[in-house]
Amino acid sequence: MPHLTAQAAAGRPGRRPATSHEQIAQVGIRLFAERGFDAVSVDDIAAAAGVGRRTLFRYYPSKNDIVWGTFDEHLASWERWIAANTRDLDLLPAIRAAVVHFNDFDEQVMPEHRVRMALILSNPALQAHATLRYERWRAVIARMIAARLKCPADDPRPTVLAHLTLGAAISTYEQWLRDSRADLIDLMHRSFEILADPASVAPSAAIESDDVR
Repeated sequence: MPHLTAQAAAGRPGRRPATSHEQIAQVGIRLFAERGFDAVSVDDIAAAAGVGRRTLFRYYPSKNDIVWGTFDEHLASWERWIAANTRDLDLLPAIRAAVVHFNDFDEQVMPEHRVRMALILSNPALQAHATLRYERWRAVIARMIAARLKCPADDPRPTVLAHLTLGAAISTYEQWLRDSRADLIDLMHRSFEILADPASVAPSAAIESDDVR
């Protein structure tokens, strides 16, 4: 998930501030949290954001897309960060660093991010909509792995490891959503410790957050 920061421009005197992707997404997430995803319409979001329906569709093609915010743009910056910051790490630590960085959000946006991820992981329509984005996310990890291992095009290792990485990240979010006291980054690190050496992680530590309902 991309970071969500208010970017309303001051604009000229007497002119309304410019609307941004982030502002519309914030309004949508707030309404989804208050009323439920299925009860909120595109018109509801447009009205609350102070824009027309046509303007909203210029930012987001559908209501489902609003939940994802600027995810695709964040992928591009994430891949640049990986190239610049993980080259000196071994493979698994590099994957771990990349995933932790992608999911390291400012504390002020964490309540909104929790709502966003709860929606994505619980709403059937959003789960189906997530398939393409998960594929793009995995592709970033797979390209990093392929470059490090100097894999031929038909090598299955980047694809397999990218799927395992996404599975670890989603499992971490499921744990985090079950425990309001849990720290997302701590849980993310624990998940990659399990991937690195399952036998080394104490069972009580691995299931502690699962016991909290």
